[in-house]
Amino acid sequence: MSDSETRGSAGRGDDFIRRIVREDLASGKHQRVVTRWPPEPNGYLHIGHAKAIWLNFGIAAEFGGRCHLRFDDTNPAAESSEFVAAQQADLRWLGYDWGEHLHFASDHFEALYQFALELVRRGRAFVCDLSPEEILERRGTLTEAGSESPFRERSRDENLDIFEQMRAGAFEPGSRVLRAKISMASPVLTMRDPALYRIVAARHHRSGADWPIYPLYDFAHCLSDAIEGVTHSLCTMEFVDHRPLYDWILAALDLPEPRPRQIEFNPLRLTHTVLSKRWCRELIERGHVEGWDDPRMPTLAGLRRRGVPPEAIRALCAGVGVTRREEATTQLARLEFEVRTLLNQSAPRRLGVLRPLKLVIENYPEGQSEEVELANNPEDPAAGTRHTGFGRELYIERDDFAETPPKKFYRLSPGSEVRLRGAYLITCTEVVKNAAGEVSEVRARYDPESRGGSAPDGRRVRGTLHWVSAQHALPATVRLFDRLFLAEDPLATAPGEDFTKHLNPESCVVVEDARVEPALAAFERGACFQLERLGYFCVDLDSKPGRLRLNRTVTLRDTWAKIAARS
Repeated sequence: MSDSETRGSAGRGDDFIRRIVREDLASGKHQRVVTRWPPEPNGYLHIGHAKAIWLNFGIAAEFGGRCHLRFDDTNPAAESSEFVAAQQADLRWLGYDWGEHLHFASDHFEALYQFALELVRRGRAFVCDLSPEEILERRGTLTEAGSESPFRERSRDENLDIFEQMRAGAFEPGSRVLRAKISMASPVLTMRDPALYRIVAARHHRSGADWPIYPLYDFAHCLSDAIEGVTHSLCTMEFVDHRPLYDWILAALDLPEPRPRQIEFNPLRLTHTVLSKRWCRELIERGHVEGWDDPRMPTLAGLRRRGVPPEAIRALCAGVGVTRREEATTQLARLEFEVRTLLNQSAPRRLGVLRPLKLVIENYPEGQSEEVELANNPEDPAAGTRHTGFGRELYIERDDFAETPPKKFYRLSPGSEVRLRGAYLITCTEVVKNAAGEVSEVRARYDPESRGGSAPDGRRVRGTLHWVSAQHALPATVRLFDRLFLAEDPLATAPGEDFTKHLNPESCVVVEDARVEPALAAFERGACFQLERLGYFCVDLDSKPGRLRLNRTVTLRDTWAKIAARS
């Protein structure tokens, strides 16, 4: 684990989950720690999943155990092999490997069915003919008990016969469910005779049409844990009310001790973000984003395409800590801080201008060019230096010039002297305008004795500009990404309001005519770098030879430092 991953973390080594694990090993309850990460293959993983991934795999590694990747593929209508492959790719990119321990709930379908039959034989489950709507109506409320199903007292043999017919495909979807027989007066709603199996008419991505009935998550999850020898089943706080059913199913079947133990912890939530595959899917289907890997999306695929390093995500997870409290939502600026911190140390520097303005150095010899030496990363002396071309005609950033400069404008203006990064000192001598009266070119003279950007007589020059050589620069399309939602909580809408009203209209600004240093042509797709004075960027996956496509990962402006200072 890197320094950035442990920075600010009170979790590693002393949180309540690690204390439980240490106690279980010390007492001999378990000889080896086995955890699991059980995603549903019904979409792409998002950053909200990252903390559970980090914790399950991290706990297993820290205590010399193993973590299983088990796909909870119990809802064939929404699942696909595409999502299975995408989620595995996301996990590997995030830095985790499950080795030979790749599992699916569908691996256990026959065993789960036999467990269900055993519950029926023991009188702990029954087949109910009520519709889903009728079951919900009879469930009761937090203050009122529910009412029992009229089919609750069917005989064991009748339940066995009907359930076996369900398995054989004899009934229509939704016509019957298998329910646990617990108590309709339980103060925990999930314990009020919950459904264990339902009939589904959909082809499964692995088992095809073999199964017309499918277990629900609560039934499949705890028993899959038991089958695979999971010792600690780590879940986010939303599963607290499901733990009594988890334990009840294992006890009702008299499974041997030690049984898996479900432990809940605080989830990771981010401001200006929707962390739900359902909402992500809606954004895609309504055309607000281009797909699951759109760089504005909170999906791991989107963050990867945007250039967010996986180490920054792991550092964020470590920084928010592990508790049982439903803590406040984490500021998106904190993730951006982790990204900047990491890339500041590791990302090479390159020159580029987003909105080019031509600069002609009048006294630089025509037809001549040279190379100037620049540091690859001032924060890392071992990164060395590079050379880039310099000539009579350059491009500077349009915002770095003002014909009538405001007060304390330390960039280029008529008569002012500035430094060209790593090159020379120049003084603006003339402004050229087009027919519309817009500045189309600026002209300047350079000091030949100031190579490297230092004045030979020691005179003070306050402004430093980035630039590229017009002769050598490459064209690039740059997408300037910003947060997708303007509101901190996009889902906090009034009844009937659409959460997409909070979308940021400038979440993606496309710059078609940027110019960048030619060395970027050798960067692989996905490679990250800093365009000096502009921000951190990466080469997009759609970038092609001859036409670079770059994505802004994060700006240079650190808003988290200000937030942290106020808190």
